[in-house]
Amino acid sequence: MDEKILIVEDEKDIARILDYNLKKEGYHTVLAHEGTSIPLLAAKERPRLIILDLMLPGLDGLEVCRRLKMEQKTAAIPVIMLTAKGEESDKIVGLEMGADDYVTKPFSVKELLARVKAVLRRSKTPVPVGDKFMAGALEVDFLKVEARVKGAAVELTSKEFELLKALALSAGKVLSREALLEKAWGMDAALEVETRTVDVHVGTLRKKLKSEGKRIITVKNYGYRFGD
Repeated sequence: MDEKILIVEDEKDIARILDYNLKKEGYHTVLAHEGTSIPLLAAKERPRLIILDLMLPGLDGLEVCRRLKMEQKTAAIPVIMLTAKGEESDKIVGLEMGADDYVTKPFSVKELLARVKAVLRRSKTPVPVGDKFMAGALEVDFLKVEARVKGAAVELTSKEFELLKALALSAGKVLSREALLEKAWGMDAALEVETRTVDVHVGTLRKKLKSEGKRIITVKNYGYRFGD
């Protein structure tokens, strides 16, 4: 396997457990115990995944995640947040900051390993190249504002296209309904539009994309992501 995973955890017993079990599964690991050095370390090591504790000395996990997602070299690296905080609001903040998944302590090692595999699998979703995005039989041209499935043009409304564009550009990350409202309707309009509107438009978009509509995946209680 030999996929590199960066473990950022200040509780050394937990870090050792993660290190042992990930190596046992065939992953190559890099350990860190504080947040300040992580943006530079991640840019240097270029791991396939980062397991990031929320409560860290130096920079906390949310700020580390924000900085990772701002830098071109590290923006596409998937992040699983690991924390003792289990409140729904903390999870939402973490996901909106760019995290790909969220595991609450105490956790099952088997569950965490399953989530690692799932996030790595999702992260292989095709990402945009230049002004176009291609995945399977779907092609999206951002400049021409066009979408095609198996070469045939798909007639989309402006909102449907903006939703598709936002999901395609998210590279497999979960987008909340609120985030999609802001991207497709704009900040001011989003304040007056119900989040249910997103569900209706996504449903219509899926139908129009036909066989490729299944790529828009519902993430229960959070929103949507673009999958492979």
